[in-house]
Amino acid sequence: MPSRDPALDLLASVGRLLNAGLGFEATLAAVADAVRTGLPAGRVRIWLREPGGVLWRAVSAPAGPAPAPVPSLDAVPPLEAGAVRLPLVQDGDRLGVLEAAVDRRARDAGLLEVLADFLTPYLASAELSADLAHEVATQSREIDEQRRFISLIIDSLPVGLYVVDREYRIQIWNRKRETGTQGVRRADVMGRPVFEVLTRQPAGKIRAEFDRVFETGTILQEEIEVATAGETRWFRITKIPMRLEGDAITHVITVGEDVTEAKLTQHRVLQSEKLAAIGHLAAGVMHEINNPLATISACVAAIEGRLDEPEPAAAATVREYLQIVDKEVERCTGIVNGLLDFSRPKGRAKQAVALNTVVEDALFLLKHHRRFKQLAVTRELDPALPAVTGNAEQLIQALMALMLNAVDAMEAGGRLTLRTGRVRTGPDEVSLEVEDTGPGIPRAEQSKIFEPFYTTKPQGKGTGLGLSICYGIVQEHGGRIEVESQPGQGSRFRVVLPVGEGARSQQ
Repeated sequence: MPSRDPALDLLASVGRLLNAGLGFEATLAAVADAVRTGLPAGRVRIWLREPGGVLWRAVSAPAGPAPAPVPSLDAVPPLEAGAVRLPLVQDGDRLGVLEAAVDRRARDAGLLEVLADFLTPYLASAELSADLAHEVATQSREIDEQRRFISLIIDSLPVGLYVVDREYRIQIWNRKRETGTQGVRRADVMGRPVFEVLTRQPAGKIRAEFDRVFETGTILQEEIEVATAGETRWFRITKIPMRLEGDAITHVITVGEDVTEAKLTQHRVLQSEKLAAIGHLAAGVMHEINNPLATISACVAAIEGRLDEPEPAAAATVREYLQIVDKEVERCTGIVNGLLDFSRPKGRAKQAVALNTVVEDALFLLKHHRRFKQLAVTRELDPALPAVTGNAEQLIQALMALMLNAVDAMEAGGRLTLRTGRVRTGPDEVSLEVEDTGPGIPRAEQSKIFEPFYTTKPQGKGTGLGLSICYGIVQEHGGRIEVESQPGQGSRFRVVLPVGEGARSQQ
């Protein structure tokens, strides 16, 4: 069998090495060794660019230390005697140099050119792969750094934060959640269903809240009261929909904020403004109490004048006067108890509240205002109005703020109209209106009237907190306030509140 051509064997061997997947360094060393073996002169060097084009280096054969790297191909050492150099160029880009000691015959030189053509695409491909790997590694480092940065931001937030996926499993649990009142280590909650971790509330309630956010895409916010270590704290819980891509909601972000101090401050401000309203009514209260006291005094004097009369005649008269005294005492007691009941701090629990009753209770308090008797009061109350879920004391305070504002606006008398009814555009909403015939509110001031401490009254006549507190109470009840006013045509304040859950389920 005739022997094969050594040149073809060398090319086939180099081709196999390039396709063998040995790795870049091992492949170059093996190719250099194959060229050295296949050529008679025995020395091969491959000068090439580092991946990324930063440095230049050399691979040599036979085994031994490779030449030191050089800053560029122009700095490659001079060509030794008996050696040939061929450039390795791909699409005009200098990738390196193939250097070999060859026989001067044209056959060996031609073989070296073919080898260079074989080697150049491999080097270009290897460099492209290395560049891509370098780019991927760089981007991976940047992504890791960004993740660490975001994680530090989340852990630095002064609020508790966690994220659940569609399976209700916890995916993020920040540092505040670890150190909070229900502190649980991150390693103990990651990947677990949220119902197994948060046990203060029923699992069904938590699931329903998450389902509502997943289904509607709306932000859900509530305030909860928690008793811990002998004290009561309030937390504002906000559930926010999150979309990784597209329109589908994939996760829900839950933020828990301790609002205890804000609640206590708000409560103190509410109480101080309530006492200010009582001060507003003080003069009228004194007048209301003085009338029955004068009657009682007259009855006592009349009884004393009949003490000398015969017993049967005096007894009937004294009994009549005592009945009058008893009736007037009850009247005084009712006035005082009504004001005391309004002024005392109460719990913030919400229950079913009838708005018509709120109107009557507020009118009972307002009738003691010194200018109330100058007003004509009109009630337009819907007798079939469904109840709202709220705190009756807070709603009375909000209505009192609107009514006092209207009374102050009508200094020379006028008409105060109180109106309740359903909201036509919202079947699950009811409204409470306070309308006056005062001078109205300029349009430029309508956007400011609910700001704290903003008032159009003379100095010393108002705190500027009444309408601001009213706005806060209505918002806390899930409602809103609308204002309609034209200068010279009076003002109408409309409080819109959602119907209570019980009333809604009966519709």
